[in-house]
Amino acid sequence: MLTRCPSPKCRHEFDLPCSTDRANSACPACGQTATFRSLELAVHVDKVYGHKLASGDTIESLAAAEVEQATLSVLVEDVRSLWNVGSIFRTADGSGFSQLFLSGITGCPPRKEIAKTSLGAEESVAWSYCRNALEVLPALRTAGVMIVGLECSAGSISLTAALAENRLTAPLCLVVGNEVNGLSAESISLCDLICHLPMRGKKESLNVAVAFGIAAYTIAEHLLSRNDRSS
Repeated sequence: MLTRCPSPKCRHEFDLPCSTDRANSACPACGQTATFRSLELAVHVDKVYGHKLASGDTIESLAAAEVEQATLSVLVEDVRSLWNVGSIFRTADGSGFSQLFLSGITGCPPRKEIAKTSLGAEESVAWSYCRNALEVLPALRTAGVMIVGLECSAGSISLTAALAENRLTAPLCLVVGNEVNGLSAESISLCDLICHLPMRGKKESLNVAVAFGIAAYTIAEHLLSRNDRSS
């Protein structure tokens, strides 16, 4: 498979053998671990969403400016459903997440499908688009933002336990991933902590918008309420 490194400082094009795990491989040029997509899809994303990229300022300066405004933010990575995107906008507004980073194939406003479930929240919650997590998460970390992935994995910890142990701090960016594949390898590599929501039934996961809603309100109640009490 012909592919391209997602790192904005590399973007090396190379052939990834079909026998290689495309969900957790390394770029031969820079060594970045990533979930690689076909070059055709990468070019398609550039073509369809490229006009959404901020111009003039660097990713680092944009992230730094947004950190100053957002105690809580969320990176929405490769969420295909526009209705899920709209729901995340609405929940972000209600819970106190004031900045959305939309990445990859995640749809961007204005779209009628997003508006149908957001009910106008995209007009009150700041958002920006980036091609992938590597274009924003490193800058957020440099600016002092804690990066928390929402995914159930071998190394994840219950969100409730993480909050009880005061392991989460603000400012914080929560990362939610694709409805089927979850978080990318590059996002996981940049997370300070991976948290999950306990599943007590037969299903292994929740709808991404539902999962974000539970996590967003739980985190906001803990961090924003604590800030309110200390101020």
